Amino acid sequence: MASQSDKRSPVARRSVLGTALGGAAVAALPGAAHAEQAGTGGDAGPAGGRRPWRLRSALADDSAWETFLRGQDLLWSRLPALWHEGPFLGDGLLGSMIYREPDAHQIRFTVQHGRVQDHRPEFGSGWGTCRLPVGHLTLEPVGTITAVDWRLSLWNAELTGTVTTTAGTLTLAALIHDEVLAVRVTASGGERVTWAFHPEEAVSPRRIQEAPPAGYTGNPPWTTRTTADGTEQVLQPLTGGGQTATAYRRTGDELLLSVGHSFPSGTAAEADSLRNLRRGTSYAALRRRHVSWWHAFYRKSFVSFPDQRLQSFHWIQLYKVASASRAGGPVMATSGPWLEPTPWPAVWWNLNVQLEYWLIHGSNHLELDALAGTLRQNQEQLIANVPAAYRKDSSGIGRSSDMFANRSVGEPGTGAETGDLTWALHNVWLSYRHSMDKALLRDTIYPVLRRAINYYLHFLTPGSDGKLHLPSTLSPEYPVVPPQDTNYDLALIRWGCRTLLESAELLGVQDESAPRWRDVLARLTPYPVDDNGFMIGADTPYAQSHRHYSHMLMVYPLYLVNWDQPENRELITKSVTHWHALTGAHRGYSYTGAASIHAMTGDGDTALGYLRKFFDPTTRYPCRANTHYTEAGPVIETPLSASQSLHDMFCQSWGGVIRVFPAVPSAWADVTLHDFRTQGAFLVSAVRTAGVTRFIRVRSLAGEPLKLRHGLSGTLTVLLDDGSPAHTRDLGDGTLAIDLPKGREVLVHSGSRPDLVIAPVAVSEPGPAWGLP
Repeated sequence: MASQSDKRSPVARRSVLGTALGGAAVAALPGAAHAEQAGTGGDAGPAGGRRPWRLRSALADDSAWETFLRGQDLLWSRLPALWHEGPFLGDGLLGSMIYREPDAHQIRFTVQHGRVQDHRPEFGSGWGTCRLPVGHLTLEPVGTITAVDWRLSLWNAELTGTVTTTAGTLTLAALIHDEVLAVRVTASGGERVTWAFHPEEAVSPRRIQEAPPAGYTGNPPWTTRTTADGTEQVLQPLTGGGQTATAYRRTGDELLLSVGHSFPSGTAAEADSLRNLRRGTSYAALRRRHVSWWHAFYRKSFVSFPDQRLQSFHWIQLYKVASASRAGGPVMATSGPWLEPTPWPAVWWNLNVQLEYWLIHGSNHLELDALAGTLRQNQEQLIANVPAAYRKDSSGIGRSSDMFANRSVGEPGTGAETGDLTWALHNVWLSYRHSMDKALLRDTIYPVLRRAINYYLHFLTPGSDGKLHLPSTLSPEYPVVPPQDTNYDLALIRWGCRTLLESAELLGVQDESAPRWRDVLARLTPYPVDDNGFMIGADTPYAQSHRHYSHMLMVYPLYLVNWDQPENRELITKSVTHWHALTGAHRGYSYTGAASIHAMTGDGDTALGYLRKFFDPTTRYPCRANTHYTEAGPVIETPLSASQSLHDMFCQSWGGVIRVFPAVPSAWADVTLHDFRTQGAFLVSAVRTAGVTRFIRVRSLAGEPLKLRHGLSGTLTVLLDDGSPAHTRDLGDGTLAIDLPKGREVLVHSGSRPDLVIAPVAVSEPGPAWGLP
């Protein structure tokens, strides 16, 4: 059998952009806003004629981008003492957080890797297939640290700055690229540069809250060696098979470090870590490739709004998700690539992984989608996860797993949590809808969703009312005896059957199960509701505070019950109100979820009010200084979902309709969007000033039908990129159907033509930088 590193060789960051999901996902890296004025040279239209209009960009060169993103950087004027205070670096695999070494005047650079895990599934995901720690570096000054002056540059994805001590000054720069941590430190005064690497015991971080399970034995101790060229290596064998190898080399002022992990091979990681270092060669060489990747990354989309603190937060989340994930890499665990002591050293499938990846769609970064690849590559494991009696046609996954989706799922009727694979497939469906990449639909969504829904169908039974009912299943983490007909599962069954029927039609498949899916949609029992709105399940009201919104999945993110259905508006409103009326258990994503639901209703002010609760330092679990989040351990999904809440205020595309500026808070008079990716594979650019939408430009990447809820008033101008009027149909409710061929653009505005400029908006709500400024 090939080693893990052989089967899943890392994809170089510089080659990933725009290729993750196939040709339909590719967009021009610099975007469609151009510096040319209409009528100037190079202003050719689609048929070779001169274009009558063209967007102009105030971010047309590197210096403009650098200036803008410099205003979003994290800053430190004092030494961070904890992981959630410090800078963080990553490339989707290797990760490092930088903060004070406990009880010492030293600086810790953690060394963790998203592929490093144990391989003993008999002990469960918390211990047997959990993420494992690697180690950490310490930078050890001569003197006592008295001050730091650090900047985490988003534009360059690089930490730079100084450390002042009683003996002198250390000047440092650090980055991670292609699985190499590169640090350059120079000393002045009486200081000198001293490094030490500290391997950490290869044991589950879950030990902070519980003892190992019965029969568990520790992994063997690590060994060290020095290669002929002076590279130091730490080799960690694993009881369940496989190996982790950490290699590091110091040359002059520079230290380069890399981590390899292999399974089942017990030696391949050793060579992998050395090969990564050879590819790095020097800080300068690595940095050239590194900044090239990041500069192209940021230019794929743009958003600006007048709240400085939240605007900076949003751009940091883009940096964070690109540091934590990439197509071809491991799906994010709850901590991303930055492992700290935690009860959750694995991948959690009942909310966490879904929220982690929503941000990539609107921001036009489908190249970061490791979730779709995980489900595609591990279809055999998803089959093995269900009881043997159902493996001929079913698949599933339990609540938590390793990066290979290895976790059995229980049967409906036993109170098991059974819907998590179907919910994860909704994320993959969103990646399809934002790319219209039929290969993703054919090779991943259709076959895996078919099996996930089949698992449910084995357990649906008709009741005396003639409706189909589901035996007891768990509504994720609601602390009561699992009811029948949980709303969590009913929503997923409905979405799954609808999506399978739509997918079969798109793929031209005559599926023998289609009549069954239609029958389920016709006869599935209605969602249980009471006077307070959606219940947890049949005979189980929402009666105690709950952090999850799983009982409202049909509202968000599935939009099966939505604001475009007037008959459901009261039900939606009282459900979300009652959810938050029972306090005590809410967490950060409770607020981001409520914000997104209110954004769906068009209430931007209430949406922002809920979102601000996540940032309120007086709440029990607020956003931390470096924009990370922690409860009993690191939980990466919540800050990323907060950026999705911002997306939901600015642009939505559920139900086949693109809604531009649907829920902008009244305090934000100016907003700029550029190349915001929507369902149907459209790129939307729009500018709002003084509370009024000035123009909308839509580019079609796939030729899908375009329905645009524009928010404009008065007589509309709708022009294609060759100057001809677009063919439109008024659908009512401020929505236009616009004929827009693949590869073409349309401009929509009212009144005289506005300035077609994409630029940052002026800050009206100043705020301090993130970090410890």
